[in-house]
Amino acid sequence: MKRALNFNAGPATLPETVLERAKKEMMDYNGSGMAVMELSHRSKEFEEIIDRTKNLLSRLLSISEEYDILFLQGGASLQFSMVPMNLLETGKSAGYVLTGTWSEKALNEARKIGLAYEAASTKDQRFKSIPSLADIKIDPGSSYLHITTNNTIFGTQWNDLPDNLDIPLVADMSSDILSRPLNIPSYGLIYAGAQKNLGPSGVTLAIIRRDLLERSRDDLPSMLNYKVQAGSNSMYNTPPTLSIYFLMLVLEWAESAGGVEQLEKMNEQKASLLYETIDQSRGFYQGHAAKDSRSRMNVTFTLNDEPLTAAFLEEAKAAGFVGLGGHRSVGGCRASIYNAMPLEHVEQLAQFMIDFQRKN
Repeated sequence: MKRALNFNAGPATLPETVLERAKKEMMDYNGSGMAVMELSHRSKEFEEIIDRTKNLLSRLLSISEEYDILFLQGGASLQFSMVPMNLLETGKSAGYVLTGTWSEKALNEARKIGLAYEAASTKDQRFKSIPSLADIKIDPGSSYLHITTNNTIFGTQWNDLPDNLDIPLVADMSSDILSRPLNIPSYGLIYAGAQKNLGPSGVTLAIIRRDLLERSRDDLPSMLNYKVQAGSNSMYNTPPTLSIYFLMLVLEWAESAGGVEQLEKMNEQKASLLYETIDQSRGFYQGHAAKDSRSRMNVTFTLNDEPLTAAFLEEAKAAGFVGLGGHRSVGGCRASIYNAMPLEHVEQLAQFMIDFQRKN
């Protein structure tokens, strides 16, 4: 079987070794005589999966004992509501930096819960860049500041992150977590849907500083309460067992690949290859994101006109490339090159782009 050249923005490509391991263990996990999705979440076998997954995350991201690691459901979109429900204190507000569609949605959901405001925005620039730190205005009495570290639709990514804040920094890292080292103590809460860099869809990772758990009010619905989820080891109800198992396998793969430091080097190499192809095309390909805000996860670009863009995408599909169409709100093209994307596939795309330009 020939594997697709999968550049989808998410769910995204998974490491082949992870898929092979899951295939091998599909009918019998660890001698249990059952598939992982058949195991009781209260069983010894699954408790070991939960514990190993947490330990792998702690090692890879240098997460200290001051933080709890939660495995939740509902994707990042549910976190748009859970964050203000749990962290927005009575009589206070929350600041949101708008860098794309997902940060706008997070702000809109927060406003349904309480007082939330724009701390900075690049919407007037069609979200081509990340605001400078000097442009971020935090109101007195804010409970937290929320950012989206990578913007899949517009192809931008934070390089200089807010640091030494007087309030907790909350970060949606759904599309770039595990792609580079993190200074975990800079964050109060990190959350991420798994389906881009961590595994298949179905599980949402949350890393929360333990003192912030005390903000979770007792009158919140139990399923939406960080403190309840932490107290039950993410098993207040049946968790997404298969997705957590895949997350464990992806983390094992990441560790065997050299950890986040090595993954960062590979991501820089892949992104540089595509951006060099765009920059050297003399305008045939035009990047959407400003150069100082370019994402290493999602490379967005357009061609000179819509018919040429359509021809590019049609020929790319015929050549075996999948998922290169830009988001419907932006158009153009988008190559998503998350951790598991092999360098060889990016090299093939770069060569295809060069050949297409030569022909047209």
